[in-house]
Amino acid sequence: MIELGKYAGAVLGAYGVSLALLGGLIWQTLAANARARRALEKQERHG
Repeated sequence: MIELGKYAGAVLGAYGVSLALLGGLIWQTLAANARARRALEKQERHG
């Protein structure tokens, strides 16, 4: 593993926060897509 020295905690924490934010954005995008798809299917069924 890369030697990060005394900044290891800050660097790894930043990586962790970044990955968590990216995961949240992906989850939000997929959830919004599913909601839009259901709304479109409902609209197509009921005119």
